[in-house]
Amino acid sequence: MIQIDISLRPADLLPAIRRMWELSAEKILAIEHSWTDRQDAPVFTVQGQYTSQAWTDWTQGFQYGSALLQFDAAGQEEFLHLGRENTLAKMAPHLTHTGVHDHGFNNVSTYGNLWRLMQEGRLPENPRERSLYELALKVSGAVQAARWAHTTDGLGYIYSFNGPHSLFCDTIRSLRSLALAHQLGHRLCGEQDQRISLLDRLVQHARTTARYNVYYGQGRDIYDVRGRVAHESLFNPRSGQYRCPSTQQGYSPFTTWTRGLAWIILGYAEQLEWLATRPDEELACLGGRTEVESFMLQAAQAAADFYIQHTPTDGVPYWDTGAPGLAHLGDYLDRPADPFNPYEPVDSSAAAIACQGLLRLGRYLTVKQPSEEAVRYFQAGLTVLRRLLDEPYLSVQPTHQGLLLHAVYHRPRGWDYTPPGCRTPQGESCMWGDYHVREAALYVERLARGGIYHAFFGPVRGAAPS
Repeated sequence: MIQIDISLRPADLLPAIRRMWELSAEKILAIEHSWTDRQDAPVFTVQGQYTSQAWTDWTQGFQYGSALLQFDAAGQEEFLHLGRENTLAKMAPHLTHTGVHDHGFNNVSTYGNLWRLMQEGRLPENPRERSLYELALKVSGAVQAARWAHTTDGLGYIYSFNGPHSLFCDTIRSLRSLALAHQLGHRLCGEQDQRISLLDRLVQHARTTARYNVYYGQGRDIYDVRGRVAHESLFNPRSGQYRCPSTQQGYSPFTTWTRGLAWIILGYAEQLEWLATRPDEELACLGGRTEVESFMLQAAQAAADFYIQHTPTDGVPYWDTGAPGLAHLGDYLDRPADPFNPYEPVDSSAAAIACQGLLRLGRYLTVKQPSEEAVRYFQAGLTVLRRLLDEPYLSVQPTHQGLLLHAVYHRPRGWDYTPPGCRTPQGESCMWGDYHVREAALYVERLARGGIYHAFFGPVRGAAPS
């Protein structure tokens, strides 16, 4: 269980955050130098050098989005140029990619960050440039929403790259693409000019995910523990009938892959923040604000409580809560995670995602109504981030292109590098881990300095105050 430091404040992390940005700059430039003439995307490191891995092309947005976050934090123009020019030159195919559920990763991290920076006044107002970013975000949201499967209970979901039978918990964060497109006044048009609300599909997908991918300790099956998350839910593609839980990257359908757990915490927390900016009348035909926010908050809190309870004391989880090698580690939840143990790897990328989710969830609840729970989530997020900003997780070697060490991509398939003499993957980085530790650090830095509240939807009325 995480030992939450209640005394920790955002300002306490500023020296470590400053050090991280210094290291980050070198690593972004090193990746750009080695990747200039390549058409594929960096995914994870092998012996400190980024390599690609063909499965789905979901990490290129993190590559160029990291440069934009670096500019955001440090004001270095070369990173703005790097992020913007690569977005314009290379990211267009991702906007119309009909085969993936990853639009909220690739496109919100690039076009979305550029649009947000202009919204915040960090970039000079340029109507033509703004129009380009907004058109890109509208297209991305509509294309993502078109990847749709219906369920027998009258709902539906954005199906994963596996096909119409597959609902991934990861996709909860791709709802950002639908949210931005809706915010910009866009809709999806279907057969016979059917007008399809992007907000309706956002809420439906969030509701379906909360219903089938998140557990609430209500006896759904004998492994129903409150807050446990199934990586994947399977449906009959013809009838839409729910069939069973599944997983691609976790140990089993009845254990919790911790990166999926982290996506649930962060995805719902961000959607709750965004919904707070929308007028009540938009939600009236979708069940009303109270009902919609209630099921999202229930899912977010259940997952957050599970993460806190089932993660070692320093806040860095092992890759799956049911991984068989954990039995050899004894009381592993009562001490800090050991990334060098010979039985099961940790996943720092899950921690980087989860810490931001905990921070946003705590902040959302504080604005709504201050409580001990709100403080608990927020302080847990700070506690986790503090750990990630220090060794052995922060990568301080200039020859290593990764920023956040001890991340895991696909343990069941054995994709992650295991050093000679070791029995488990360790010491490597991944694009999403690096991106999300930067994003979490930027979020906390703005809170500490009293800047504009950092949100994917920009500084709009009703957003959580700084």
